Amino acid sequence: MLVRAGNTWLWTAHAALLAGVLTGCSEAAEGDDSQASARPSASASADTSGAGDSAAPRGGTIGAAGSACELPVAFDTAKSWKAEAVEAPLDQGPVSLACEIDAKPAGNIGFLRVWAGKPGDADARTVLEAFVAAEEGVSGAKYSAFTSGGLSGAKVEYLYTSELLEETKKESAFAVTTAEGPVVVHLGGLDTEEHEEMLPAYELARRTLRAV
Repeated sequence: MLVRAGNTWLWTAHAALLAGVLTGCSEAAEGDDSQASARPSASASADTSGAGDSAAPRGGTIGAAGSACELPVAFDTAKSWKAEAVEAPLDQGPVSLACEIDAKPAGNIGFLRVWAGKPGDADARTVLEAFVAAEEGVSGAKYSAFTSGGLSGAKVEYLYTSELLEETKKESAFAVTTAEGPVVVHLGGLDTEEHEEMLPAYELARRTLRAV
């Protein structure tokens, strides 16, 4: 069963959160979430310049046994971001949601989401293309290759247009394949401005990625 998290409960939560921020009724969350404010939608373009060029300060590591999320890979998380394993049956293309890393304690509105799948013959680019294809409202996808920690993977930047919120914003993802199955790490965000502010955390995860 294909469930597009971003167009179902995630965007319902997005709309509710945005309404709460705009009316001044949202409550402060862990890590002084009151500092995060809604911003007007930025003009989005899917290029690779800007905030993603540098990684965020390290806060911890997830993926290994005993960490907040046990995964086929491990990577560093940005300072103050909070990771939590997910057991909800949410699928996108060939992978299922396994872990959410919340940016709110660091002052942003968004998540790094980790999706994992079953072992197969598909390479990282094929997995990533299937992941993006399962997301309605995507345009301008730009793919490239990367290596990290002995792993070869694919990454993509694209635009996502929400019919519900009538806005277009940037999203980014990368994928690798392991003996235990493929892994996709995805960064969304409330809008393009939030996305770009969180890119250093995404880059930290990608640059420190390694097998466990």
